[in-house]
Amino acid sequence: MESTAELPASLEVRMVQEGVVRRAADLTFRYTLAPGRRSTRWEDRRASLVVTPITILIHKNAKIGLEITRRTRRDIAVERDGNRIRIRAGRGRSEELWSFIPPDGDVPGWTKDLRAVTRQAKAGAVTEGGK
Repeated sequence: MESTAELPASLEVRMVQEGVVRRAADLTFRYTLAPGRRSTRWEDRRASLVVTPITILIHKNAKIGLEITRRTRRDIAVERDGNRIRIRAGRGRSEELWSFIPPDGDVPGWTKDLRAVTRQAKAGAVTEGGK
């Protein structure tokens, strides 16, 4: 099975410059579209995850599944559910949910680091939206 962890050089340089806090290759994500609705659809997707102090990046090599930064305007939340972590993005029918089990079992640590990024995204949305 081919790895999903290969980023394009420019994106890899950006992640390294930001300072990689956590990185996990070839995870199985449970991807859910419109969770909690009658039209809910889900599938398992294999992808990799990079977390820096200012970015959450879920990707399959050059293909970006989800990128969260200070410029993110969607509603964002990070939730714990037992040994799984959920990253929610969007609202209503456009909401997507990326759920995974951290490879090292450090659910509290991953949750803390992911929430640090989402707090910045929320603060950026409030600051920029108020201009």
